[in-house]
Amino acid sequence: MQKTRLKLLRDLEDMFNMAKGYAQNKEITKTDEPVVSPKQKQIWIRIMAYTGQVMNSISKSFDEAQVTKDLERLEKLINEAMAKEESR
Repeated sequence: MQKTRLKLLRDLEDMFNMAKGYAQNKEITKTDEPVVSPKQKQIWIRIMAYTGQVMNSISKSFDEAQVTKDLERLEKLINEAMAKEESR
């Protein structure tokens, strides 16, 4: 169980860092617009916050049902954010 928890925390840390990368994206397009809009940055920051909450919850206790629910919500948030990225 402990190995599973540690692997899950590492995977969540990777997701947190991915969201952080999108939120901090400072690239500029040829039209002088940021690659990631302020609204998209806000979405990625929210994903970072939720990922941190899930990590904190897992580090304190391991309620499998709650973890599954949290991961499903996190997956939904990421999928929505990625869809908005692709539609730009």
